[in-house]
Amino acid sequence: MDKNYAQYLLGKTKEDYNLIAEEFSGKRREPWPELKFLFDDYLASGDKVLDLGCGNGRFFEFCMNKNVDYLGIDPSEKLIEIAKTRYPQAKFQVGDAMQLPFPDNSFDKVYSIAVFHHIPSSESRSMFLEEARRVLKPNGLLILTVWKFSQPKMRFLLLKYTLQKLLGLSKLDFGDVLDPWGKTNVKRYYHWFSKKELAKPIEEVGLKVKKIGFAKSKNKKRQNIYLVAEK
Repeated sequence: MDKNYAQYLLGKTKEDYNLIAEEFSGKRREPWPELKFLFDDYLASGDKVLDLGCGNGRFFEFCMNKNVDYLGIDPSEKLIEIAKTRYPQAKFQVGDAMQLPFPDNSFDKVYSIAVFHHIPSSESRSMFLEEARRVLKPNGLLILTVWKFSQPKMRFLLLKYTLQKLLGLSKLDFGDVLDPWGKTNVKRYYHWFSKKELAKPIEEVGLKVKKIGFAKSKNKKRQNIYLVAEK
């Protein structure tokens, strides 16, 4: 992907979430229960935890009673405002995942739930992962999830944009889609990952993949790939 277009998409994603912040938070009030095990199984008392791309802060609920030092960061000012209102006992700040405002070796765990699929281009994804690795302590864990395109709508979009790419009508990479959101019809950028494609860039930045698998809601309509990697 052209570097300038990737930068445009990164800026667009930030502004998209500012535009849909209220509606998004209304539909994402609770943390996804099928991901609770990622917090129950990997958090330890006393951990310093970074929630990278925390949105409205809903996954703080899985950290509340675990005696951890939690910090949520997100590029969307509107979502951070909502997070601070919902969880005044937690720490939240606006920040750029590509230039994290923290020293090296700051966190025991970095969580990034449903964020990495919003990062366009392999170059930008490498920058995202290198920053996550930099702020992790030695032997710290990166725990992230991305969407698994299981819904018919997402499969249709993937086919649509693949055909456009083959015909030379799209600046997007193969595997990229623009998905309309709710009443606003804002088209959010996503990249579709297989498990193999997800693991590759993580290993390339020097993280060791410890576990990778699928997490599904009870009705199986919502599916994510999860990955746990060690520094």
